[in-house]
Amino acid sequence: MTYALIVISAIFVNNVVLAQFLGICPFLGVSKRISTAIGMTGAVTFVMIIATLMTFLLQKLVLEPFEITYLQTISFILVIAALVQLVEIILKKISPPLYQALGVFLPLITTNCAILGVAIMVIQKNYNLVESVVFAGATALGFGLALITFAGIREQLDLVDLPKGMSGTPIALVVSGLLALAFMGFAGLV
Repeated sequence: MTYALIVISAIFVNNVVLAQFLGICPFLGVSKRISTAIGMTGAVTFVMIIATLMTFLLQKLVLEPFEITYLQTISFILVIAALVQLVEIILKKISPPLYQALGVFLPLITTNCAILGVAIMVIQKNYNLVESVVFAGATALGFGLALITFAGIREQLDLVDLPKGMSGTPIALVVSGLLALAFMGFAGLV
């Protein structure tokens, strides 16, 4: 039951993008096409789960025993940066079109505050290792849900004749606000 609550809460109630406003840069930047959004979701999911696992172990096996928890943020950032480099190398070899489509946003995963935020939240919430990985996976799914939904809406908006002043970024911000309001409806769920 605990894991189900973690999953529902992370995906719907406390969606990392729409409720906590973490990861807004890739949310707005990579959401123009569903295919790119799916690729970004996969990359963020992989990095988020592995980064949470690695940072949890770093926290529990190094930072806390040696009483150097004040190095938490910088050490977590270094772990995340190394993992993003690994993902970048793998994507370049396995899927060059996806690598090209993600473009500049792939290195931005390094500074994606959603990944660092999840790594820090699992420590603050005092989750064990399994709960941390479940939370990271569910948060990544919530990120993906928001990103892919937003990308689908933006693809449909390209087909609509909008006033010149509302096309592009203005309508994207309005739609993202409406999505955030829609997700607020899940607030009483958990």
